[in-house]
Amino acid sequence: MAAATSGLWQPQEEGLREICALLEQHISPTSDKTRIWQQLQHCSQFPDFNNYLTFILARAEGTLVEIRQAAGLLLKNNLRTAFKSLTPSYQQYIKSELLPCLAASDRHIRSTVGTVISVIIQQGGVPGWPELLQALLHCLDSKELNHMEGAMDALSKICEDIPQELDVDVPGLAERPINVFLPRLFQFFQSSHASLRKLSLGAVNQFIMLMPTVLVRSMDQFLLGLFALATDPTAEVRKLVCSAFVQIIEVRPSFLEPHLRNIGEYMLLANKDTDDEVCLEACEFWSAYCEAQLPPENLAEFLPRLIPLLLSNMVYAEDDESLVDAEEDESFPDRDQDLKPRFHASRFHGSENAEDDDDDDIVNVWNLRKCSAAALDILSNVYGDDLLPTLMPLVQAKLANGGDEVWKEREAAVLAFGAIAEGCINGLYPHLPELVSFLIPLLDDKFPLIRSITCWTLSRYSKFVVQGVSHQKGYEQYEKVLMGLLRRVLDTNKRVQEAACSAFATLEEESAELLGPHLEIILQHLLCAFGRYQKRNLRIVYDAIGTLADAVGEELNQPRCLEILMPPLISKWQQLSNSDKDLFPLLECFTSIAQALGPGFSQFAEPVFQRCLNLIQTQLLAKVDPVSAGVQYEKEFVVCSLDLLSGLAEGLGSGVESLVAQSNLRELLLQCCQDGSLDVRQSALALLGDLARVCPTHLHPSLSEFLTVAAKQLSTPELKETVSVANNACWAIGELAVKVRQEVSPVVMTVISCLVPILQNAQALHKSLVENSAITLGRLSWVCPDLVSPHMEHFMQSWCTALSKIRDDVEKEDAFRGLCAMVRANPSGALSSLVYMCIAIASWHEIRSEELHDEVCQVLNGYKQMLRDGAWEQCMSTLDPAVKEKLSKYQV
Repeated sequence: MAAATSGLWQPQEEGLREICALLEQHISPTSDKTRIWQQLQHCSQFPDFNNYLTFILARAEGTLVEIRQAAGLLLKNNLRTAFKSLTPSYQQYIKSELLPCLAASDRHIRSTVGTVISVIIQQGGVPGWPELLQALLHCLDSKELNHMEGAMDALSKICEDIPQELDVDVPGLAERPINVFLPRLFQFFQSSHASLRKLSLGAVNQFIMLMPTVLVRSMDQFLLGLFALATDPTAEVRKLVCSAFVQIIEVRPSFLEPHLRNIGEYMLLANKDTDDEVCLEACEFWSAYCEAQLPPENLAEFLPRLIPLLLSNMVYAEDDESLVDAEEDESFPDRDQDLKPRFHASRFHGSENAEDDDDDDIVNVWNLRKCSAAALDILSNVYGDDLLPTLMPLVQAKLANGGDEVWKEREAAVLAFGAIAEGCINGLYPHLPELVSFLIPLLDDKFPLIRSITCWTLSRYSKFVVQGVSHQKGYEQYEKVLMGLLRRVLDTNKRVQEAACSAFATLEEESAELLGPHLEIILQHLLCAFGRYQKRNLRIVYDAIGTLADAVGEELNQPRCLEILMPPLISKWQQLSNSDKDLFPLLECFTSIAQALGPGFSQFAEPVFQRCLNLIQTQLLAKVDPVSAGVQYEKEFVVCSLDLLSGLAEGLGSGVESLVAQSNLRELLLQCCQDGSLDVRQSALALLGDLARVCPTHLHPSLSEFLTVAAKQLSTPELKETVSVANNACWAIGELAVKVRQEVSPVVMTVISCLVPILQNAQALHKSLVENSAITLGRLSWVCPDLVSPHMEHFMQSWCTALSKIRDDVEKEDAFRGLCAMVRANPSGALSSLVYMCIAIASWHEIRSEELHDEVCQVLNGYKQMLRDGAWEQCMSTLDPAVKEKLSKYQV
């Protein structure tokens, strides 16, 4: 495919024909796509292949527009990866051919050229193509529609992809590019061509989040432009106006405060727009306003008009895909697109895991109905019971109308009750028994979407239903909710099954030991669903079974319960192959069951333990050699297997020892602790800590390697990004330390040097990491006081501050044993931090260990004797009275 050598590059006819033919086949619906793609990939090995594509896009006038577009899109994809490696002359050829096409007569060609130009700027930056800015300005100022549209299209794509590139100083330019372009973009707001109004406003909107200086200076002009476009005849422009207001209120709400009344009125109108997308964008404004923490009273005057509007927009639209889905009963097979990807949260040791997202959304597509319900939810959290006088009559009127033709109105009313469950609970609480009594019959409504939304709404009130069980009527109502949801778990409609199972899992979390008397009937329903559900909903049943096990704990360990629960799960476990991703939720489910049953799981443990090892081994091999492993690498298999092994260690305790002793778990675990994936390391370090607690002897041969690897996780500069890994590493070191005692001494000072900066920077880090660091530092001090105590004055203040925030438990006891051991070894090291130490000691509600209580008494009395001539009294006088009172327990 050699090109002409003299002067500018020229294509060869034969090469041109060949590539055009391939592109024609590529876009043909009947062609063999894989073969054509391979041929195109082969062509792309020629250094000037991208020149050919550029020539076809820019100059092949007699060729089909679709072929020219295909050349442009292939060129765009190639340049993403290859632009920087092209020779400068080829880069220059591509750029020089694209610029005249900004004014191409065909709109599709102009648009494709704009896309390619944006990719080149992403690769080479604005300074790498000074001619482009001149060409864009020339076209924008030309008054020719094609020229203006082509330039605006390219500029809007650059603004969308890399707006920051236009807000930098460019050598040879007096001003930043955005300073030059912004006034022109504002001018186009007044264009008679809708396409230019849309492109210019869309381009400016891309800068709101960045808020460059020129936009701040021009904000009044921008707002005037928005007000002028607010009633634009083109829906896409009105949508962009709403989007601009929403973004400004998120980034710089103060700009809108003087205009809030007008903007509020406009948003109410836009919320009723004939175009759904405009309504949706306008609806985002109310949530954004509340989240901007502006004065609530500014919005209060709109509530009487806004709430009816939100309620009417919560009614299912005629074209909502949920209406079609809702017709599907369980005999319809799941479609591939129904199976969302699922993500396993790696095991985390600490007081508060990174928060789980509330899976309140029953369906996944964001639309006006959902946005309106979300707005009502957020408004209820800001205005609370003030919403009820407007909302309740509307909701009651909708619910009172029982006609089949208005079932969607009734459904929206039930959704509204769910949306306000948190925010308006004070006003609703006295009426909760009536509200729940009203909802329970709706679980048996003839319309599946009413049944499913009722499940969700009841789940939103489940905490309060559980709170009411202390009196007879409340307990009866709780049982009705429980049995009603279980009935719906066995609904024939897939949407209802999904909603009921999720709602039931929420009720389980709130109920805990209340579930005990109902265990058999719950298990019968869940395992019946397990036998009936298809793939998608099966995942939710696993979750409900796992949540049940977490909630009731060892109460599950009854022969009758195990007879219902285990055979179906074991049968599924045996059916699924080691490469089947349906194993993930089952592994998670077994983790919860193993922890709940404790030693009761031992009868099932051996094959489960063995399979986890096989899964990890196979995946570690697949990572380097998928052909030998026979599977593609998928880290979730490793993470879920490590977490299940942790569940076994926690459940079986020292009973896991015989399994570990006969396995190669230690070698596999060491490999996983050094894995490149954060999730794998996080779960591996959690398992290291769990094994340290129950069978440290089996870790012994690799002890120094484990300690070195764990310590390394604490000294990373990216600690904030890897906080969960560091947290588990820190906890595991502490667990190992109390078991192997002096043998941790080789790494003690390395670990201490990592823990001290964490404690000194506690405000900026995750609470759980700070707590674990304080406990581990204490445990190391307890087992190696001679090594640690010489350095104690460097960390006593921040350490004691962290200790004072930890709740009473065994780990806190260990930390204080370390404190006492260090003070004995180096009493003067804590003198300057005595006040902090007293506050830490006073943070105990009660020290359960008599031995530790006596040690703390000795430490305090030791300082009292040491500090003479009123120094002790002076120290005490600086303490809060409540702290002094708590210290009196220790005879000082």
